[in-house]
This record gives sequence, C-alpha cells and structure tokens, in this order.
Amino acid sequence: MHIHRTPDQIAADRQRYLDFQRAGMEAKTLPQPSPRPAPEASNARLTETVPGGWYTTLHLKAGELLRLVPGGASTVSLAAWALPDTTERLCLPDTVKLQWTTDLTKGRVIFSDMGRVMLSLVEDSSGAHDVLTGGSTPETVADYTGDARRNTRDNMLLAAAKLGLDRRDIPAVLNLFAPVRVDAEGRFTWRPAMLAAGDWVDLRAEMDLCLALSNCRHPLDPDASEVPPDLSVICLPARPIAADDLCRTATAEARRGFENNARLQGAF
Repeated sequence: MHIHRTPDQIAADRQRYLDFQRAGMEAKTLPQPSPRPAPEASNARLTETVPGGWYTTLHLKAGELLRLVPGGASTVSLAAWALPDTTERLCLPDTVKLQWTTDLTKGRVIFSDMGRVMLSLVEDSSGAHDVLTGGSTPETVADYTGDARRNTRDNMLLAAAKLGLDRRDIPAVLNLFAPVRVDAEGRFTWRPAMLAAGDWVDLRAEMDLCLALSNCRHPLDPDASEVPPDLSVICLPARPIAADDLCRTATAEARRGFENNARLQGAF
C-alpha cells in the first residue's frame, strides 16, 4: 500500500537517516596494519597445512585465536556457524551495514545473522579482504583453466557435509587476502599491491564456533589459473581480553553486538 508523504516529511526522513548514518560511522581511530611477518606461535594447540585448492574444518572456543598465514598469493574463504545452534551463521550483509563499511581490517568485527559478534579481527597485516563477491565456482575456475579444478563452492559443500550441514546452511563467504575494491564506475578491481609476502591475520572467536576454510584463488585474481600455495592454519589458546579492547569498543554497533553476546550467555 502506498503511503503518501509530503516533501517535508521525505526531507525529515532523509535527515533522520543521515543522522543515523553519521552516528554509525563514528568509530575509534583504527590502528595501522600489523607488522609482517606473524610472530612465533610457540603455544599453538593446533597447526595444520591446507594445500592449494583444498579445505579444512575446525572448531574454536570463545576467546581462542585463529591465525591464518598463506604461503604466498592466495585467498582464504571463510564460513562460520555458531555452536551448538548452527542455524546462527556468518552474515556479511549485516557486518557491512552495522559498521557502515566494506573495509574490514584490524579493529573490526564480523556479525552473525542474529546480531551477535562471531569473530574479531585483532591482528591484520594487509586490510585486503573482500565481503562483496564470493568465492570461486566450477564455472569461474573453468574460465581460467579450462578444466574442473577444485574451487571454493565445492569445497564449502564438502566442508558443510563434514559438519553435518548442507548447501542451504552455507552463508556468503568472507574472502581474506583478496584485494577487491570498487572503482568510481562501480566496477570490481583487483589491487595486488595491497598484499605482500608474510601477510597474516588473527581472528578471535567471540563465541564457540565451527568454521570452514577454503584455500583457492579468487575469481578476480589475474593469476587464477595457478594453484595457490599452502595455507598455514594455527589455533592459539584464549588469553585475557582488556576492558577497553579495540574490537569491542570501536563502534556503537560493535558494543551492541557484544551486549547481545552477553545476553545469550546469561551475563547481562
């Protein structure tokens, strides 16, 4: 049903939206990228090497760190589900909307579709991550290679099955180490200068999670025909979180997300 609004009412609604946007975009100053290479991980509880083109699944407890270190030019696609209720899952649209940015970097958080925070980017050397385009598919791989090489869509289907899930449970994936940007004409561009040897990220689990990781080239990578290098996956034990932790306090929406986490955990 069409609701008639006067020009003044439209202008007032627009102003309220702009005020809301301005408040949402107010964030603490985010730090510079983490230095390369990653520090020594002497106390890791798990280390794993994921060969180029392959995938892995793992579980994280709240507070634990997941360190990802690609061996070179490679994209890591990530999907996440809450435990024990896997109907709650990674939600990139909410992650973007609630933080008013597609620029995920150190200090930002990743939301679930229930308005809770699943992961925090506590260390990040590149800031080159893609929330817009998704991972490779059989079709995108065939465009570059002409054959049926492994791809992220099929890897995620296999990973979901291993976790007791199916294709309907797979969210839009986050692509780490994928320097995708949008130019003034709205075209997606690949900016390899944003990446460098020794890049790494630390993601902190903000709830108990199961994860799927796929180590495949990104569809926009100009070297997509090449098999990517090995990926190092390292799980580090939980450590104390400061009261003024940047990821938990950078924006008003991040604080509200963590309040939602606390409510479900019975601590609010």
